[in-house]
Amino acid sequence: MSQQVQGVIAPGKNEPVRIETIVIPDPGPGEAVVKIQACGVCHTDLHYKQGGINDEFPFLLGHEAAGVVESVGEGVTDVAPGDFVVLNWRAVCGQCRACLRGRPWYCFDTHNAKQKMTLLDGTELSPALGIGAFAEKTLVAAGQCTKVDPEVSPAVAGLLGCGVMAGIGAAINTGQVGRGDSVAVIGCGGVGDAAIAGARLAGAAKIIAVDIDDRKLETAKTMGATHTVNSRSTDPIEAIRSLTDGNGADVVIEAVGRPETYQQAFYARDLAGTVVLVGVPTPEMQLELPLIDVFGRGGSLKSSWYGDCLPSRDFPMLIDLHQQGRIDLGAFVTETIGLGDVEQAFARMHDGDVLRSVVVF
Repeated sequence: MSQQVQGVIAPGKNEPVRIETIVIPDPGPGEAVVKIQACGVCHTDLHYKQGGINDEFPFLLGHEAAGVVESVGEGVTDVAPGDFVVLNWRAVCGQCRACLRGRPWYCFDTHNAKQKMTLLDGTELSPALGIGAFAEKTLVAAGQCTKVDPEVSPAVAGLLGCGVMAGIGAAINTGQVGRGDSVAVIGCGGVGDAAIAGARLAGAAKIIAVDIDDRKLETAKTMGATHTVNSRSTDPIEAIRSLTDGNGADVVIEAVGRPETYQQAFYARDLAGTVVLVGVPTPEMQLELPLIDVFGRGGSLKSSWYGDCLPSRDFPMLIDLHQQGRIDLGAFVTETIGLGDVEQAFARMHDGDVLRSVVVF
């Protein structure tokens, strides 16, 4: 049997989102139905709405979510009805060459639910990042469910499903920030601020926040930035170097995803330092760097996809640290909204005054 719930879809490129009745099938083998309690409004959902991901409309938006498992299909043993879970969009397979080498965070064959959710007329929906959580319930692969402490707020827990995990992981997992390191973060939106929080958690001695918006720089201070640079009025490369004894930062995290800011990150790092790209570029963007500089400066140029996280390892750990007061995940929740407020939340993204709007059911 199937059930009907309310959800937010993007019907076509750049069209306003709307609430529709969604048909959720019973979970098949390896699948789970999750009753959503909260879901963050992420820039990736906006990219789907704008047609920037692909053109497989209509999309069932939402992916940064937490909720309670309602039912599971045949063969599911890791989660059970009643479990409080954070949803992730990279359910590792355990069998590909990355998983078999003990590097499951690089899994090359992540999976989603095989069945499709639909509209009442049978139109198949494309769930954002294989989740589709701007809905009262959603169908996912059971491996996309990560159990965490049910005492934590769903609005907080769900943010680990994408942006906050991406930023924290960029600092800790990909950049491997260590005690006493100097770190610069270019771009202080939700992901950049999470990278700042991650650098502070890792023990960085100096954390330099770079943005063109003074309001964002003020917020970055509350997340752990020790210094700020407005790159609209100040050369960020020279500023970062001047704050690091003329050397450049040990780790520079680029959280914008543009060639010009990546070049800033490249030249703002110390010799043998690390650049981490966690900002998402668009397909047409091109990067030009003198190859002699790539060779001569040494170090590492890394990309960070989902913060190189392993949800089963990282989600419970970060929830524990939050509950211990060692990282304030709640600081990323700017506002809680209803399902009918998603379009307005997208508009607020352009104003730059929110880290996350979170739909609460």
